[in-house]
Amino acid sequence: MKKNNNNVSGAFIFMASAVLLATVVFSREQPVAEAVTCNPSQLTPCLPAFTWTAPPSIVCCNSLRQQRPCLCTYLRNPLYKQYYDSPNSRRIAVTCGVPFPRC
Repeated sequence: MKKNNNNVSGAFIFMASAVLLATVVFSREQPVAEAVTCNPSQLTPCLPAFTWTAPPSIVCCNSLRQQRPCLCTYLRNPLYKQYYDSPNSRRIAVTCGVPFPRC
């Protein structure tokens, strides 16, 4: 009977070790892309730079970086295309260090 208890204890230790190892391996933090809500009004601080030759503000550049995943959507929208597909928008992108999208 003692042999049987040792087998059960050995199996329990093996299973506990396997579960612990799996927990460590699979619980490593995975990089998660931050979700961005596309909202063109977030680029309101850029309006002077879009419509005139005013330099973009820091707030404008930060907003542009945040909305970067949405820029192609804005370029395809006829309501916004006049602002986002202009020489000023390219200048703003360069000044802010945001690559102009290729859609």
